[in-house]
Amino acid sequence: MSVSALPRVLSLVLALLAIALPVSAQTMRVGVVDTQRAVMETEDGLRMQATLKKVFDSRQRELDKKQEDLQKERDDIDKQRDVLSKVALAKRMDKWQREMVQLQQVFVDYNKELQKKQGELTQPIVQKIMGAIRRLATQDGLDLVLDKQAAPYVRSDLDVTDRIITLYNQGSGDDGAKAPSKKEGAATGPAPAPLALPNATPPATLAPPPPKK
Repeated sequence: MSVSALPRVLSLVLALLAIALPVSAQTMRVGVVDTQRAVMETEDGLRMQATLKKVFDSRQRELDKKQEDLQKERDDIDKQRDVLSKVALAKRMDKWQREMVQLQQVFVDYNKELQKKQGELTQPIVQKIMGAIRRLATQDGLDLVLDKQAAPYVRSDLDVTDRIITLYNQGSGDDGAKAPSKKEGAATGPAPAPLALPNATPPATLAPPPPKK
């Protein structure tokens, strides 16, 4: 799966969560979380990826089959171009082009379906990750928790990602963590890899049939 803007979105949410904690400029305690890794490596995150892969593979097979059929049709049109009348050839080419446009739309629709499914599966995990972060911050007396992707440098001992994943898997994320509001930007997780774009080669340019003897 490809990297999305999730870390940047969650970094703002983490900062907002940290505002409620008492802060002392001289004794500030900071934790850092790789939120994308935390989401993906929890038990729920691993199950989410497996589910998305099944949907992806199914849709990709459908696209591949449709594209294969179009390619066969294209080859047949090219073979028949010298024996078909100009009108018949034009009709077959027009039908092929309409089907190709439809396949392109199916491709777009399938990718939208994947994005929607991914968002539905990820949002509950994000909410529980926020709860685990709040719980850890309270337990360790952390004043501020930042997203790792938002920091140009992070000291390794400040990284609490593995502990967040452990807390999450132990059920410590279910503490009523508030979901990010639409105003804050609801996180939807890393975007799934896009399906392969159909690219069946169009039939050769229409040419008039050879003169009849």
